[in-house]
Amino acid sequence: MFVASDVFVDAATSQGDALGFQPSRVFVEHPIQDRTDAEIQAIAEAAVDALVEKLTGSGPVDD
Repeated sequence: MFVASDVFVDAATSQGDALGFQPSRVFVEHPIQDRTDAEIQAIAEAAVDALVEKLTGSGPVDD
């Protein structure tokens, strides 16, 4: 399982293809670096449900 910003979708897919493994993943809004604490918290809160679903197997594992 990994979390990355959405500009890395293609790179993550290519890397997974090269390694022969596509791990569960959740992508969040980009950019992250220049966000305020409140913006980062909102991004994290928006990703929690997808993370929990993928970690517990209670939802789809595809992107």
